[in-house]
Amino acid sequence: MPGDRAERAYQAGDHYERTYYGCGQCALAALQDVFDRRDDAVFRAATGLAGGGGLACDGSCGAYNGAILFFGQLLGRDRDDFADPAGVRLQTAGMVRELRQRFIDAYGSVTCRNIQTKTMGRPYYIADPEDFRRFHDAGAHDVYCPEVVGRAARWAAEIVEAHGLG
Repeated sequence: MPGDRAERAYQAGDHYERTYYGCGQCALAALQDVFDRRDDAVFRAATGLAGGGGLACDGSCGAYNGAILFFGQLLGRDRDDFADPAGVRLQTAGMVRELRQRFIDAYGSVTCRNIQTKTMGRPYYIADPEDFRRFHDAGAHDVYCPEVVGRAARWAAEIVEAHGLG
């Protein structure tokens, strides 16, 4: 049923972020689960994506990047086909632009600190233990980040299905 996987991706992403934190891995895991494409090496590679990369919050949202990583897992150019005569990397880039537009429409940005400001009223530097505590106490892992991760997973699932990759 169309949309069923998208809703399951939302629910899994939301749950993983509430439970484990690490927005990039949470979005990626939700998508891998829903599309039955578990790949522990790709999951492990997403470890540093959280909090805009290294918890510094000045890079792209980890959930956004985790979804992009999943697109590459499904439709990425292979190392043995680096020249990519079929233009796979361009197809993947088109999917990323679709996801990017959804983030822009919802949050005005794909940058972690800007999304925090939009959803929580201010940015946090979560690499700092005190600011992380304030971030967490403000509801980051109970409300805001699970919603962002869930939406990223939902949007990515919708895009994957729209491109016939599901």
